[in-house]
Amino acid sequence: MAVREPITEFDTHTVTNQPPPLDQYNAYLADSVLREAVEREGGGWADQRLRDFGAQTGAAEMQELAAAANRHVPEFRPFDRFGQRIDEVVFHPAYHRLMEIAVGSELPSIAWTANRSGSHIAHVALTYLFYQVEQGVNCPLAMTYAAIPSLRRQPELAAEWEPRLLSTDYDPRCVPAAEKRGAQIGMAMTEKQGGSDVRANTTRAIHSGEGDAYLLTGHKWFCSAPMCDAFLTLAQTEAGPTCFLVPRWRPDGSRNPFHIQRLKDKLGDRSNASSEIEYRGTWAQRVGEEGRGIRAIMDMVHHTRLECTTAPAALMRQATVQALHHAHNRSTFGRKLVEHQLMRNVLADLAVESEAATALALRVARAFDAAHHGESGESFSRLAVAVSKYWLNKRVTAHVVEAMECLGGAGYVEESVMPRLYRQAPLNGIWEGSGNVICLDVLRTIAREPDSLERFMSELSLARGGDDRLDMAIAGLEKVLDDRAGLEPNARRVVELMAVTLQGSLLVQFAPEAVADAFCATRLGGDWGLAYGTLPADAPVDYLIDRAWPTGF
Repeated sequence: MAVREPITEFDTHTVTNQPPPLDQYNAYLADSVLREAVEREGGGWADQRLRDFGAQTGAAEMQELAAAANRHVPEFRPFDRFGQRIDEVVFHPAYHRLMEIAVGSELPSIAWTANRSGSHIAHVALTYLFYQVEQGVNCPLAMTYAAIPSLRRQPELAAEWEPRLLSTDYDPRCVPAAEKRGAQIGMAMTEKQGGSDVRANTTRAIHSGEGDAYLLTGHKWFCSAPMCDAFLTLAQTEAGPTCFLVPRWRPDGSRNPFHIQRLKDKLGDRSNASSEIEYRGTWAQRVGEEGRGIRAIMDMVHHTRLECTTAPAALMRQATVQALHHAHNRSTFGRKLVEHQLMRNVLADLAVESEAATALALRVARAFDAAHHGESGESFSRLAVAVSKYWLNKRVTAHVVEAMECLGGAGYVEESVMPRLYRQAPLNGIWEGSGNVICLDVLRTIAREPDSLERFMSELSLARGGDDRLDMAIAGLEKVLDDRAGLEPNARRVVELMAVTLQGSLLVQFAPEAVADAFCATRLGGDWGLAYGTLPADAPVDYLIDRAWPTGF
């Protein structure tokens, strides 16, 4: 019997006209918009650090780790093999490696440890680069960063926990925090019956009889990253809702009753575990005053909203990068995709939206930086971060879908990064206040802190006279804001106007004229359709595309 030679080549399977993998580029150097914004807003001293991190986040290793962490989702193990309750979540090694990279690169800590102006800009830029590659891991990183201001309301707790939270050592072991150099922190606020209305929470706290220690009993409907070392949470005392720090382990080294009931099966954010938990006589320490817990935990929420503003800008950038890379390397009808006029209109439109989002996120970061370094900016940051969180998260889903369509069928399969970006896109519009909650927060801030609106309008005025369409938009916003009785039913429109005028102001002041003109003509001037790819026929699409994806990348 003759031995057949193995088939080594298929005549029908010669692969041509496929883009090469986008896995060896510097995500920072390729992003001129980010680099300009970092320098402009005061983070230029971190340039080399960001260059190094950009090379890491654009490399194949990080992309492979992200894919593995999302493919192998967290596993809940309530008991050990001897039947002892352990309430642990097991993550794939890729998740831990990503955490190790992020913590070691100071994502959650640089804003508090750099001890110089621009530290929050550096934090946001690092987060922006990391979030383009992997999103779920960023949840515990964001909460660890954001918990610091709340903890500082209780100096003795801050003294105990800050060195661990700001460490560059990542230790995944589920052991008492006293045995670890590095630690992460989470948050558990919402309950089934209350949701965003945290004043309706029913978790109870009873004083233990020792210092500021209490025992908590209740059910939390959403606790993200339940394997963190400690959590900020809310519970009712006789004085009202109070903020507490709940460690996974009691001071004597025994397990704290922190019972994970189940993990959530979420649309996106797959690499991160989210859970329902039970407190049953759970030991906790008070943070801030009794009855003032919402104010205390809102310090954390305020800072996680900065993360929820950075995230959609990062997703827009990555979606735009994927579309541009594909279009530069794929041919149809005898030409590269990027050479077709209609495709160029779509790509340029995506680039304009991405640039406006990045400029806005970095400007908000500067407001946080100013507030934390004793400069004026706190009231502006409170208003601007809410406005920006609302608007960027309303824009990102449609943006990702349009970028996915640029890839055609290849963008719809899981081997592409696009489905993961699409599933992630709605998340930050829900986290830390959904759209209506954020809009109402904006109105409350305007009413309670008139200075915040004055500073916001002063910011817009910096660009007056630079573009007639922007001037008209600012005048229109002023008119809408004057109708105080009509603000609540029109709150979404009001916040939208605030966001696009702030974006327009930033671009008119700092972006190349072609970018500012394209934005003002479409987002403010009305010369735009209802979908991406409807820029005016005379829009400078060549320049916009080249700015978003420079030659060589």
